[in-house]
Amino acid sequence: MLSKNLADKRMDMEMVWMDDLVPSDHLVRKMDAAIDFDFIYPMVEDLYASNNGRPSVDPVVLMKLVFLQYTFGISSMRQTIREVETNIAYRWFLGIGFQDPVPHFSTFGKNYVRRFEGTDLFEQIFYHILKEAMAAGFVDPDVAFIDSTHVKAHANKKKVLKKTVRKESVAYQAKLEKEINVDREDQGKKPLAPSSKPEMKEIKQSPTDPESGYFVKNERERLFAYTYHAGCDRNGFILGAAVKPANVHDNQVFFEVYENIKKHVQKPLTVAVDAGYKTPTIAKFLAEESVRPVMPYKRPQTPKGYLKKHDFVYDDYYDCYICPQLHLLRYQTTNREGKRVYVSDPNVCRDCPLLAVCTKSANRQKVVERHIWQAYLDEAEHLRHTDYNKAVYQRRSETIERAFGDLKEKHGLRWTRLKGLARNEAQAMLVFAAMNLKKMAKWKWKHRHPSGGISVVIKFPIKIDKPRLQAAA
Repeated sequence: MLSKNLADKRMDMEMVWMDDLVPSDHLVRKMDAAIDFDFIYPMVEDLYASNNGRPSVDPVVLMKLVFLQYTFGISSMRQTIREVETNIAYRWFLGIGFQDPVPHFSTFGKNYVRRFEGTDLFEQIFYHILKEAMAAGFVDPDVAFIDSTHVKAHANKKKVLKKTVRKESVAYQAKLEKEINVDREDQGKKPLAPSSKPEMKEIKQSPTDPESGYFVKNERERLFAYTYHAGCDRNGFILGAAVKPANVHDNQVFFEVYENIKKHVQKPLTVAVDAGYKTPTIAKFLAEESVRPVMPYKRPQTPKGYLKKHDFVYDDYYDCYICPQLHLLRYQTTNREGKRVYVSDPNVCRDCPLLAVCTKSANRQKVVERHIWQAYLDEAEHLRHTDYNKAVYQRRSETIERAFGDLKEKHGLRWTRLKGLARNEAQAMLVFAAMNLKKMAKWKWKHRHPSGGISVVIKFPIKIDKPRLQAAA
């Protein structure tokens, strides 16, 4: 039977408990039960006047507003305030009654400029929540999965300025230069004099957001962006993060992310990365740290149709390469990039049947380069074939890659509305803190309600091969 609601109750007055209107399993209840947000007060105490000025908006309310925005993937603070005005659960989480005024959307921005900018407040908040999760036994940092993802900058990709800047030195540069000269002296060569002229390079810069970087990668859209670098544990908790312009290579930021994890959490036993981090420098660094590297297969960069580098066998005893035709490529020099250069005899190569697929050199001479730290990369490649490394690397799709997928799809960071590196760093810390808080809140809630029990700490069935790890170091 068709029914009609003839009673218009929109003007009725009712007395209800605000608490009764929030569903018992709503996420804001879980977040509120998971952590006491009063930890924020001591962190901001020095940023407020103690006995003068107008009363401020409660800093806990300010931070909770940000957590609402990033937890539920709301596009802006303006929209967050609109949601709070009509959403009872959000008001309950903030402790704001039906008749209480909601802070203006510009309040957080003004407080950031006047109080929070230039401080490490957001980093403190991130690590406090992480330590709460660690205390609850949810974090297992023995294995750290490190990767990066790009976030579109608030800048027009068609407005471009070309600028010549000084090329930044690579990580471990001083140590590399020292070992290059040692290697040259061992080979009877003169040490290389320090370069008196700085290396310059041309970059594309946005006039709208000069601190962003021009992102270029394979066939993807070319645009201005920031790169969010992060490391997580096997359960998906973010352990550390860093933000850089998108034109800074991943392997340059690896060391900063690793040191953040080591300093604030613990030194991991294993570090899993993708092919962009598979460099001799990182392999050597992890070996010196006695950390097991988990690195994937990296496709050779040789042009299609030509012999690959692995077709040439390195003889460690005689320090030479042997080509597929069993001819020798002998050491010539060690260059500034830290690579030993091995060359063939052009008189031998001239009549070689493989010359057409071996080299394009006009003088018919094959050149093969080998980094002075290649042995560390070879050890990482050897470990790649172990069962443990295979099991760990397969978990990347369930850990760091899923975290980045959630970052963009569920937490509203496919692009950023903020300009400048400092603001994006602050945003990254708050978003990752919100992600950790959300996960911790859900897990704590399930522990309190056994019917929704979960397996928290996930262990690999394969133990770390300690003797092999020590050998790698």
